[in-house]
Amino acid sequence: MNIIFIVLGGIMAFLVILLLFPSGSKTDIQGRLAAFDDGMSATESAAAVQEGELRKPFVDRVIRPFLTKMAGKRDPKDMKKVQKSSLKKELAQAGYPGGLTVNEFAVIQNLFRVVTPAACAAFCLVFLPNLLAMGTAIGAILGFLGPRLFIQRRVGARLHKIQRQLPDVLDLLTVAVEAGLGFDAACDKVVDKMSGPIPDEFSLTLRHMRMGQARRDAFKGMSDRVDQPDLNGFVSAIIQADQLGVSIGQVLRIQSEQLRDKRRQRAEEEAAKAPVKMMIPLVFFIFPNVGIVVGAPAAFQIIEEMSKAKMG
Repeated sequence: MNIIFIVLGGIMAFLVILLLFPSGSKTDIQGRLAAFDDGMSATESAAAVQEGELRKPFVDRVIRPFLTKMAGKRDPKDMKKVQKSSLKKELAQAGYPGGLTVNEFAVIQNLFRVVTPAACAAFCLVFLPNLLAMGTAIGAILGFLGPRLFIQRRVGARLHKIQRQLPDVLDLLTVAVEAGLGFDAACDKVVDKMSGPIPDEFSLTLRHMRMGQARRDAFKGMSDRVDQPDLNGFVSAIIQADQLGVSIGQVLRIQSEQLRDKRRQRAEEEAAKAPVKMMIPLVFFIFPNVGIVVGAPAAFQIIEEMSKAKMG
């Protein structure tokens, strides 16, 4: 039983590591192209690729190929359903954490649904035999809800970062365009000078444009992929300016000013909510303690005086 518990715990640890830590290694094709750029021969490049493969972490060498193979064995109809589900959009909004594709994440989700209840049941059998049913039920709930809750938290955090970063990105775009750069070159400056979710999305959009996609379609795809209200408004303004021939610099400056106003309004709204949010800890935690500190000496003195009066 201890061996089963250790094995299940190891599987859970690998799944959690795969979700939380993205892969930063190059693919075989990228490694070979880099080797040819450096002037290596085919044999040297193959040796370099093999050495690079051996240097990869265990997750990239073993776990990820296993997930890819498992995802490839899924029913094509089932894969089509997964592709059309909301999971694809959530992964795109989360920035594809860990470099996982939709099918790979679906495999991890199914493994969580099996492994988590089994691990909880094994733990209860070893340490808490009386709570076996409750532990298995809790494990089942965690297995079904854990991966999606993880993705939803990543989506919320990334959209919040996009909302906070967008005014700064528009400021840099405005300065670059008014300095004489084209809009595409200004987007390149954003990718080079800044880091975060918006430069990542701009980098992907620019790659689509270099592959032949029109600017309108590329930015519309970014808007559909991220689906954040402020970014959607920015993309709509850029598309309209491109269609109508309006100055991009003027549109960017107007959008930047509007987003600054929205940021200030959100800060004022949060500041106005603060007193209401503070009432709950004040009423339930702070006021009772203050009452005890202030009223306890008086209460003891009253009790003492009443006891003296009764004795007298």
